Order: sequence, then structure tokens, then C-alpha cells
Amino acid sequence: MTVKRVGIVGSGIMGAGIAEVAAKAGFEVVLRSRAQSTADAMVAGLEKSLTKQVDRGKLEPAERDAVLGRVRGVGDLGELRECDLVIESIVEDLAAKKHLFAELDRICADHTVLATNTSTLPVVEMAMSTGRPDKVCGIHFFNPAPMMALVEVVRAITSSDETIEGATTFATTCGKNAVQVKDQAGFIVNALLFPYLNNAAKLFDAGVATRDDIDAAMKGGCNFPMGPLELLDLVGLDTSLAIIEALYAEFKDPNYAAAPVLRRMVSAERLGRKTGLGFYEYKR
Repeated sequence: MTVKRVGIVGSGIMGAGIAEVAAKAGFEVVLRSRAQSTADAMVAGLEKSLTKQVDRGKLEPAERDAVLGRVRGVGDLGELRECDLVIESIVEDLAAKKHLFAELDRICADHTVLATNTSTLPVVEMAMSTGRPDKVCGIHFFNPAPMMALVEVVRAITSSDETIEGATTFATTCGKNAVQVKDQAGFIVNALLFPYLNNAAKLFDAGVATRDDIDAAMKGGCNFPMGPLELLDLVGLDTSLAIIEALYAEFKDPNYAAAPVLRRMVSAERLGRKTGLGFYEYKR
């Protein structure tokens, strides 16, 4: 598996972040959104981000221009045909992802590896939506992708050794610490992190302590850089709830049952930083 051209599907923060990481590592990047206008907006956003890095002295102008020269925004899924690796980073909905993987399988060259950036959904179900299940794996970047050092390379039961080795090489070439994990809900990080976050929300909901005291306790007592309720807001309460529900669906462990306050807040569209209101209020 030799990767020169990387396709990225998804117009959100993660898609843009992965595009920046891959382009900085020297890969050609085809960044696909559902409309050409939003694809162009993503490239413009990348240019703005890189220019800020130049202004702060973290990037040379020539390097910024070289990175931008390696990124092309497209609205047509067919433009991904000749990519060596395609990474899906759309909404965390299994049906939507399976549909996309079936389309990518139809469009992409036979050698193309298809990867998902899912944080917890079963990779094997996406793999079995294709005619190349051996060439499907998870490549899970963390948000924000340019800053976070870790990538989880997820081996579905169908993934070949060559696919996993190639995905790992891609991640390390991007300057990331790649860890390999089998296809199980939550993988490593979220399987450990989200029960903790969920229990913090349960403590808050039960009135055991205030929001500020829960966050202060974990920062001061465990030396964590961010409290659990702050972190839930950063991740997004809708995304957090989806991860917790996926963990519960797989393991049926009562400890993974979602805190009722999370469901209420998602219903009220209080999703955290992305909406300006979650456990905390944010200026927008």
C-alpha cells in the first residue's frame, strides 16, 4: 500500500483538520464536500488557518503556499476515483456511513483503501458494505487533528495485514503516534474516557456537586487539564451521547447507560461549544 493521494469526505472540523495534517505531510489531498461551494469554503478556511500560523511565526510563507498547492476541494464524489486512500469523516450515523462506503467502493480504483474516522461505530459493518472488506479499516484522528498526537488504527475482523500496516505508515508519516486496536466499540480512548464523562454528568444531574466544583475537583485532584463537563462541551453533547449509546449497545453494561441530563440537553440543542450553550455558556 503506497499512498500518494488522499481523499477526505466530510466538510466538518475533522475533515478540514485531517486535510491540513495530510497536506503538511506531503500528500496530495482531494477534499470532498457535498457542494462545490462548501468545498471551496473549506479550502479558504484552511488558507486562513495556515496564514495565522505564518503570522505567529510557526510556518514559513513558502510552506503555506506548498501545503495549499497540494489541496483541491471538490463537490463530486467521482473526483476521489484515483486516490490511494480515502478517509470518511461524515456524521456519526452508521446508515449514512454504510451508504457512503458502498458508493466509494463503486467509484474508487481497485487498489484504494477505504478508512473511517469514526470514534466508536463498528468498522466491520462499513467494510461489509463494500466488495473489498480486506481494504477497509479505521483511522481515527482526534480533534483538533493538527494538534492531537494520537491516531487509532482500527483493525476490523476483515482487514488485511497490508491494510493495517499501510494505514499505520500513513499515520506515522503524518507525524502522529499510531496505536493499533481491534474493532470494538470505543476502541481504546473513548472506551476509557466516556464512562468517566458520563458519570460526571450523572453526578451533576444528581446534585452531588456543582458544575464548577466537579470540574475543579478533577483538575485539582487528578491534574487533568480540563474538567469532565468542560470536555463534554468541547466534544459536543450530541457526539458524546452517540458514543455513550454505542458503548451501551455493545456491552449492555449499566455503567454505560447515558445520563438523563445528556439526553435532555441534546433535545434542547444545548450541544456545548458548537451551539454556544452546554454545561457552560460561550460567546459566539
